[in-house]
Amino acid sequence: MDTTDHSPDAALAAALPFSRYAQRLLESEPAQKNVLLKTLQFPLQKVEMQTFLASYAKHITDEKTLHSVLRNLRKQTLLRLFIRDINGQADLYEVMRCMTELAEVTINFALQYHENWMTQPDRFGLPRGEHSHNIQHLLVVAMGKLGGGELNVSSDVDLIFIYPEEGETDGAKPISNHEFFARLGRKLIASLNDFTVDGYVFRVDMRLRPHGENSPLAISFPMLEEYFIKQGREWERHAWIKGRIIASHADAETQSILMEKIVRPFVFRKYLDFNAYASMRSLHAQLRKEVERREMHDNIKLGPGGIREIEFITQVFQLIRGGRDVDLCIRPTLSVLQRLRNKQQLPEHAITQLIDAYHFLRKLEHRLQYLDDQQTQTLPLNPDDQQLIASSMGFRSYADFMHQLNIHRRDVTRHFELIFAAPKKSHTHDTLAYLWQTKAQDTSKTEAAASQLSTMGFTEPEKVSERLRLFYQSTFYHQLPEFNRQQINTLVPLLIEAVAKLPPIETTLERMLQLLEKISAQTSYLALLLEHPHTLQRAAELASISQWASDYLGRHPILMDELLRRDVPHPEPDWAALNHDLMYQLNHVNNPKNDVIEWQMDVLRHFQHAQVFRLLVTDLEGSLLLETLSDHLTALADLILDNVLKLAWVGLKKRHRETPAFAIIGYGKLGGKELGYASDLDMIFLYQDDHPDAAEIYTKLGQSINAWLTRHTSAGLLYETDLRLRPNGATGLLVNSMDAFAQYQHEQAWVWEHQALTRARFVVGDPHAGKVFENTRKEILCNTRDVIQLKQEILKMREKMLDVHPNPTALFDIKHDRGGIIDVEFIVQYLVLGYACQYPQLTGNIGNIALLKLAGELGLISTNTAEQVRSAYREFRRIQHRLRLNDDADMTGNAPNDGQTQKFARVDGSHLKNDRTAVLALWEEVFGQK
Repeated sequence: MDTTDHSPDAALAAALPFSRYAQRLLESEPAQKNVLLKTLQFPLQKVEMQTFLASYAKHITDEKTLHSVLRNLRKQTLLRLFIRDINGQADLYEVMRCMTELAEVTINFALQYHENWMTQPDRFGLPRGEHSHNIQHLLVVAMGKLGGGELNVSSDVDLIFIYPEEGETDGAKPISNHEFFARLGRKLIASLNDFTVDGYVFRVDMRLRPHGENSPLAISFPMLEEYFIKQGREWERHAWIKGRIIASHADAETQSILMEKIVRPFVFRKYLDFNAYASMRSLHAQLRKEVERREMHDNIKLGPGGIREIEFITQVFQLIRGGRDVDLCIRPTLSVLQRLRNKQQLPEHAITQLIDAYHFLRKLEHRLQYLDDQQTQTLPLNPDDQQLIASSMGFRSYADFMHQLNIHRRDVTRHFELIFAAPKKSHTHDTLAYLWQTKAQDTSKTEAAASQLSTMGFTEPEKVSERLRLFYQSTFYHQLPEFNRQQINTLVPLLIEAVAKLPPIETTLERMLQLLEKISAQTSYLALLLEHPHTLQRAAELASISQWASDYLGRHPILMDELLRRDVPHPEPDWAALNHDLMYQLNHVNNPKNDVIEWQMDVLRHFQHAQVFRLLVTDLEGSLLLETLSDHLTALADLILDNVLKLAWVGLKKRHRETPAFAIIGYGKLGGKELGYASDLDMIFLYQDDHPDAAEIYTKLGQSINAWLTRHTSAGLLYETDLRLRPNGATGLLVNSMDAFAQYQHEQAWVWEHQALTRARFVVGDPHAGKVFENTRKEILCNTRDVIQLKQEILKMREKMLDVHPNPTALFDIKHDRGGIIDVEFIVQYLVLGYACQYPQLTGNIGNIALLKLAGELGLISTNTAEQVRSAYREFRRIQHRLRLNDDADMTGNAPNDGQTQKFARVDGSHLKNDRTAVLALWEEVFGQK
């Protein structure tokens, strides 16, 4: 309700009818009115509360005085907040902030006095750690709405008391730390909770502590950690999302140990925890039963469409994703909703309706509590109170108010049920379950299942049944926990339905069973497929097209989350925006304070895998040219290298400048911007720095960069690297100065090293160092060479490569055989090395296809043949790419296990005859031999 006259007297007169508590308080304590009228126009700030308490500090010599001062602050706070809220001067955020700060200030103030009184040397003294001997302090953890910074005006406060270490106090009357902190906790509770002539400060609820109300009042870090590991229940993960230390004299490291090492791993799993859906359904079902039993349908917190359902919605997304996305490791409900909007986890209209409903329900909750300062969320039955509530909410009648309330509650219920609805089984699901039940008594059901397969399009149902029986008889299946087996039993019929329309059906089924086997130990990903069957369908679609896509999902099942984006085509990547997002994640305020490097490594890996997978999906949908794909994969590698270089530099203990005078140089596919999905990175490291310790510092930097890229973590690895193209190869220095590199290239490098240099480029690092490299590269490539001798050297190298890669088959090896990819690359390299002295534009890093066109335009080769070879090169790369997508042997990004070379891209070359002929014709034109 808003009024036109906001003068203090008018505001007070307008608001008083809506609170019998305020009326009674002002009647019994008229002096409160004068204080109120002077301050009403201003929001109450935390510093004002602290100043009020500090003004009485000298007079507080006993608990009675302490209690009186705390309660007086509460009365002044509630009066001012009530008048401002009812008159529209305070919004919901001010109300929640003010009540939260009142709790924080009063708890800290009371704790300080009680701790001081109890630790006097003639009493218990200071509690000391048994092992560390350090002074111990109580950590007061706020839970619920206090933890979330969204306390209501007549709320209880949910607290948990924790101390770091067992031990004993060092005073005249020593007691155990356990007993000391329990006594301190009881004193603190009494200061807040006891009802005196001045009322109370906050009702205190300690039931959220481990083992509940019959357990010790204060527990140690080890006790809490052991409880979480062995007995922590699912509902406690929801509760601890909002857990926040609000009082402690302990140092930051001790507080970090509690929240980072003990609480966070319990609440937020490292993977995407889709089991949260089922646990939330169970919690909600229990809540609904309690509502029914106690007939609480008019309770706007616990009843249908109430505040709790909005909190459940936000918490399920936090529990699923918070371990991976620290941006969701926050406490306030409205802030989580805003972040879900930014991350497009829920539709825009859903977020808007949930936020509007939350504002309405919380505003209503406060007006219900203002009436008599009672902790209630139940709508009144009394007609007079109903009208008061309607008026305070801005409605003419209670009926109008109820109409709007019901709209909000229906919106909340609808969104809740959409999110938590259990997936429905198809009518064929149970029939198909008999396919693998070899001991089924009812043979008619097994026959019906086989018949169902035929109806669905399986041409050999007996083979499918046999394959499924092998799956269920396998060692891996029998070693799984019972819960996992139940999930798989439910999934397999869904999987059969998913592959039924995806030829080749038997191949797709085989790939999906392999995928299921790889993820079978991780219940969360099985839950994802069960909760979102369309994700299973999309995974099957990818598997039907590409073996490698299926294997990639198996290696990184977290990527199934990408398939949740139902029917949303992936746009062209915006690498600048994505880089901004990545840097935001890497440097997030909520990132773990312990093992931060390991965490950042995982962030990089998850990011890289997700971008690769998005490109893969777009590629398999046929909407991405191969050259465009390579450009994007190269841009991704450049982006990762840029971030890794920065992180590695910051991580060095010894640094002599703010940014390194260092350059990462890309060779091969990285240099030529022709990366595939699992290409390794050919690189060398150079520096341009005269500092006396430069060689040592940059060598450590190079080692660190390589470790960041190649280290296997729980999230996998970023890239395999190949650093052998540096001066003197594998025996040479890891990092070279720019001068040493230039000298080597001018005086010692082999022709093949200059061939490699044609595809080299400055990738990331210091721009000046990059410019020096590019100048050096251009200078070397533009050297005048004896073209006859150059031809002989390149022809010798080509013969060596043919000897290393013999082809005993009748198939055409697209890469290594004559008339294939390597012939095209050697032609281009010869043209650059032979003629860049006349045509410096040939040194441009524009790729083989563009260089062929340029050579034609310069008259170095015939334009007609150049165009034919350009077309052939594109086709060779396209076929090579498609072959690799359906054979994971050389796409895993890992070295071969037993020393064997990776499989070759070999095909029946009859349809490529013209392409091979064009390449061989150009070879003859350039080198004068076939």
